[in-house]
Amino acid sequence: MSTRATILLSIFLIVIASVISAAVYPRLPERVASHWNTANQVDGYMPRFWGAFLMPLVSLGLLALFLLIPQIDPLKANVEKFRGAFNGFIASIVVFMLYLHGLTLAWNLGYEQFDMGAALLPALGLIFILAGIMMRQAKRNYFIGIRTPWTLHSDRVWDETHRLGGTLFIASGLLALAGAFIPRYAFWLLLVPLLGSTLFLVVYSYVLYRQETKA
Repeated sequence: MSTRATILLSIFLIVIASVISAAVYPRLPERVASHWNTANQVDGYMPRFWGAFLMPLVSLGLLALFLLIPQIDPLKANVEKFRGAFNGFIASIVVFMLYLHGLTLAWNLGYEQFDMGAALLPALGLIFILAGIMMRQAKRNYFIGIRTPWTLHSDRVWDETHRLGGTLFIASGLLALAGAFIPRYAFWLLLVPLLGSTLFLVVYSYVLYRQETKA
């Protein structure tokens, strides 16, 4: 996906979400439910204005941040080598944020006949899968990917860590998707593979670095 297409699509979606929020604003409660626990119970609220417009504003801020990152990275030439995958990931993050926003609006408008966690799991799974795909293409840089002292030191350590990391993140995404069909274990299928993969990759990058420096 080109940078121009990413910007246009993201802004279009943010504008649509903002228009919908403005349209339903009078129907929202004064205190908008904004957080749910693992039992699908609301345990956090925010004022109506922020409940209606915070997510579109955050999405716009994230879009601006993601567009700025490649411009200030000392290794920005490397970012350009996987820019298409990065742009696709940017768009997916915006879509995810606005999907969450849509679920929040629906709940606060009285459509509460769904499990918030179960509704989020497929979207989170897809985010992990897309992150894994991007990671397999990512080149060494200071902002995107598995940035340990050892991956940043060596192209070889970076490439091998991200090749395995991409596979592990894709597998984590598939397990998160499976959690939507096994609600009892959904939380563990989401959290354990993600944390386990992240910790393993930190250690793995160090081991690769030690092997390289001893060679």
